[in-house]
Amino acid sequence: MKLIVGLGNPGNEYENTRHNIGFMVLNSLLQQENWKAKFDSLYVKIDDVIYLKPQTYMNNSGFAVKKVVDFYKIKPEDILVIQDDLDLPFSNFKLKKNSSSGGHNGIKSIIELLNNNSFCRLKIGIAHDRSIDTKNYVLAKFSYQNILEINNKMSLYHEIINYFIDNGADKTISKYNSMR
Repeated sequence: MKLIVGLGNPGNEYENTRHNIGFMVLNSLLQQENWKAKFDSLYVKIDDVIYLKPQTYMNNSGFAVKKVVDFYKIKPEDILVIQDDLDLPFSNFKLKKNSSSGGHNGIKSIIELLNNNSFCRLKIGIAHDRSIDTKNYVLAKFSYQNILEINNKMSLYHEIINYFIDNGADKTISKYNSMR
């Protein structure tokens, strides 16, 4: 069983905000699917893969992830979390595992509640305008140009997710980090 988690905040006011890139990727990947509510989340289960959008707000994402992990007995190495990253150039990506939260509160919550950091992360760059308070920046909406740029990379993000499902974290990291 694999778990693909897209991080974000629930509610219309957070749609198309930088912090919701994880939700955006899963919404794009699963356009035709009907999301169900359970585990304090919206989820889709297809074969042996669960796609999850925690509805606990970013800082408490770990509560929702832990419920699914405990219910389905999912190993940390079978989890891919899609997150925003302030330190990466816009729309660029990096795959990581076995690392700290890097100051990302959603990742921090998952690490704390799983008591483990060995899950894989697809970090998508949202850049960082240091003239704007970080909280205000991550909760701000993407510009039209930003949305176009993200949509141009969406098929690559989908490819990475599907490769992870079929091949696991180590092969995915090896293959795609060399493409950056």
